[in-house]
Amino acid sequence: MTKILTVTFNPALDLATSAACVEPNRKLRCAPETAEAGGGGVNVARAVTQLGGKAQALVALGGPNGAALGGILDAMQLDWCRVEAPGDTRHSFSVTDESRGDQYRFVLTGPVWTSEQLDAVLNQIAETTAEDTLIVFSGSMPPGAQVGFLSEAAARLLPRRVIIDTSGPHLESAAKGEAPAPFILRMDSHEARELSGLPLESKKDSADFAETLRQRGAAECVVIARGADGSVMAAPDGLWHVNAANDNVVSAIGAGDSFVGGMVMGLANGERPEQALRMGAAAASAAVLSKGTQLCLPADYARMLPVTHLTQL
Repeated sequence: MTKILTVTFNPALDLATSAACVEPNRKLRCAPETAEAGGGGVNVARAVTQLGGKAQALVALGGPNGAALGGILDAMQLDWCRVEAPGDTRHSFSVTDESRGDQYRFVLTGPVWTSEQLDAVLNQIAETTAEDTLIVFSGSMPPGAQVGFLSEAAARLLPRRVIIDTSGPHLESAAKGEAPAPFILRMDSHEARELSGLPLESKKDSADFAETLRQRGAAECVVIARGADGSVMAAPDGLWHVNAANDNVVSAIGAGDSFVGGMVMGLANGERPEQALRMGAAAASAAVLSKGTQLCLPADYARMLPVTHLTQL
């Protein structure tokens, strides 16, 4: 089985609590908080592991928050390794208003990295991983990472296959296809509409835009998630659609990370990209059946995979 390494430069110690009613300009008495490990790469590695695969998470940690987050990763029995962050690991903080069910989420920025510090981590990855390793960059990039960093990372780590699932300026830069392309670039429909300036109302519209990005050199395969309408992919052998296998959504938290986990696990097992796409979609369908941050549970994934269908457009 091909090895999988996920990279999380900007993890968070996620704190969550609730209050009877969230109102401004007054002290809010909160329920006891819970603490969890946050970060796209961490969640992708968790998803692969929960589904019976093997993945290692490389996580940048610093200070007391980093020590606490590392303890949570150990308690999960996740295969992970630490690199030193240039400052204290950030918090993210959410408060649920019990009277209305609304959730207020506060995400802090995290420590600032220099180009030299980021390059050192890339050099470490290149020196310690086999050339056929699948490397996943998932989640937000840290402050200090220059736009274009992920394209540089994909070039630096060749011939390793790089999967990118990010947002904001870093996604916009990757979509321009101005540097050696990653193996897979993934985004959601909202991000695709912003990049294209088009409504992308149908799955064929999204698939055609994914092909435009692929032809531009953004990635060998471009995936666009369409929520309840499934996902599409432009690949060298054509355009593909996979359905979302269930209509019941308990929680959408972690669906995207579960998708990436399922897809990269398929690739690691030697599946073609379109079949790996189907596995990713089944993992996402399983994730939305789980409460909170449980991601994709194996029993749900086993039920979703047979009813997840692949169609060539």
